[in-house]
Amino acid sequence: MKCQVCKKECEEIFEGIILGKYKVKYYFCKNCEHLQTESPYWLDEAYKEPIAAEDTGIIQRNLNNRVITASILSCFYDSDRKFLDYAGGWGLFVRLMRDIGFDFVWEDKFSQNLFARCFEYTSGSKIELITAFEVLEHLEKPKEELENMFKISSDILFTQDILPLPIKRSWWYYAPQSGQHISFYTNKTLDYMAEAFGKKHFSYREYHLFTEKEIEQNAFEEVVKNSAHLYLQNAVDYKSKIASDMEYVINCKNKVNC
Repeated sequence: MKCQVCKKECEEIFEGIILGKYKVKYYFCKNCEHLQTESPYWLDEAYKEPIAAEDTGIIQRNLNNRVITASILSCFYDSDRKFLDYAGGWGLFVRLMRDIGFDFVWEDKFSQNLFARCFEYTSGSKIELITAFEVLEHLEKPKEELENMFKISSDILFTQDILPLPIKRSWWYYAPQSGQHISFYTNKTLDYMAEAFGKKHFSYREYHLFTEKEIEQNAFEEVVKNSAHLYLQNAVDYKSKIASDMEYVINCKNKVNC
């Protein structure tokens, strides 16, 4: 089987049971250290519920992501620009970011937008940075998907738990009970993809940034590490969009289509 990242030959490394019934092979690439399942024929069944019932940490993750994202944008980006939450699920993160004044819009091919209606991404819009939280592990063809994302913005902030080496069959992040996690990465894999697109890759814990900006690793690390303090420090300058967004939605509805 060919690696979906570097196209080198992979070797079967173990089998797992997905959705409690499908015996699935996992393949590891020694060249770029990407781990992938066999072709995921079970995805239609896995995505009958876009957000798995087992995902009890979804709200807390969104709250944490708001604090860290706001701090990164305040330190390294033009906070007045437009941002996109890619594969944004129900739109909760977009709503949270708009609540503190960041102009975030939503996109997701597979999920209903519940919390950020009327703030969908318009193709061709200039986007300062994309956020993609809990996304890469769901991708059958990660390099092709990143190519599509980089057509929208030069920079991507994302989360990804790093595959531990040597590989263990018992790693919790395989999440075989949901059947939605099919791609796994080490920092070497992420470095490989960043270089393939002419980007720099900065990483601290599960937070990663693909960027063209002149940022130092220690600066990125310090911002993520001290994000709670930075968030509170900057809170006085945040100008919520709650009221203006409500007015916009009302006007939008009066024009028939949002």
